[in-house]
Amino acid sequence: MSDQPDEAEIAAAEKLFAGPCDFYWGAAPASGLPPAGAPEIAFAGRSNVGKSSLINALTGRKALARVSQMPGRTREINFFALAGKLVLVDLPGYGYAKASKQLAAEWQESIYIYLRGRAALKRVVLLIDARRGLMDVDHAVLKLLDGAAVSYLPVLTKFDQLTPSARTEAVDRLSEEMRRHTAAYPAVLVTSALRKTGLESLKTHLAALTEAGV
Repeated sequence: MSDQPDEAEIAAAEKLFAGPCDFYWGAAPASGLPPAGAPEIAFAGRSNVGKSSLINALTGRKALARVSQMPGRTREINFFALAGKLVLVDLPGYGYAKASKQLAAEWQESIYIYLRGRAALKRVVLLIDARRGLMDVDHAVLKLLDGAAVSYLPVLTKFDQLTPSARTEAVDRLSEEMRRHTAAYPAVLVTSALRKTGLESLKTHLAALTEAGV
């Protein structure tokens, strides 16, 4: 897709994300994944990065993905069917300090198995808290994604909580880092689930990955 989608692409993306979206599978570590079907888009990020809030905002739901006040609570890989054309995959949050080392290892193994063996996976949306930027645990995930040869799109969340000057700096810093990673998509998107910032651009980007090429 082009960097500047036209009105038809934007309208098609809005229609797609306004369509029916339902949870249909939850896979705990070491359990079976659902049969592959429609193209899958996986959302990954640190615990409390705003992943569930962003998925809810994209689909116009209030509670499609559970928003927890307890970081690290989501331990399953959750699958949501979007209008029969796309599957949104909510990966467990990573990097929660109070999670046991064993549990963290289980999460990493489960996610890596999914990333390496999922032919339907078209892209990972890697969420980074704009207020904090990349942390050590994010760099570890970048290495995992590069090793799995999975294309990933860097997306800054909670962008509304930065000052204008800090916004420019956050985008520039993340863009510079992404140029060092061959599996990274060559663009950084910015979002705010609260203010609905950047949702149109993200929807259009993801809609272009459907089989129909929306």
